[in-house]
Amino acid sequence: MKKLLLALVYTALTLGANPALAADADIIAPLVAGDMKKLALHPSPKATSSAPFELADDKGRATLADYEGKYVLVNFWATWCAPCRKEMPHLSELQSELGGDKFEVLTIATGRNSPIGIQKFFNDIGITNLPRHQDPKQALASQMGIFGLPITVLIDPKGREIARLRGDADWASDSAKSIIKTLIENHSS
Repeated sequence: MKKLLLALVYTALTLGANPALAADADIIAPLVAGDMKKLALHPSPKATSSAPFELADDKGRATLADYEGKYVLVNFWATWCAPCRKEMPHLSELQSELGGDKFEVLTIATGRNSPIGIQKFFNDIGITNLPRHQDPKQALASQMGIFGLPITVLIDPKGREIARLRGDADWASDSAKSIIKTLIENHSS
């Protein structure tokens, strides 16, 4: 996987893609281990969707553009998804440790998930620090090419997708935390 990431970095540099992303990919490549080997870095940033999603507790709607200015790890999930249940505590730990002005974990239940079912899911596994947002008609998920759950998308501070991971992962692992810390530190400098 490291060879693949390095090949992507080389391709990005030689094709004139965003050199800042290529530098990030080059720095991140040695940090990829364990479940993070499934993280696919894009050779150049991709546009995201402008489709709105519903905020928890009937607080209106938002779009991914509302989160520009920070790295955002967007997790698409569902209450019926067993791997999502396994993954959510890891996302919660990542948010607890690194969430703030420069990074946020954004969880969006896609498809048929009632607000009561989402609250029960979070209560059952002890999640109190992640949002319970919804994409009930799957408009955002469809425009983002989300097929299967869970899928987690990493978005840069300019609102562009820079990486994607299909399936569940240990987002509380040292590798995941190192990747996010490195991105935050490189963006800050």
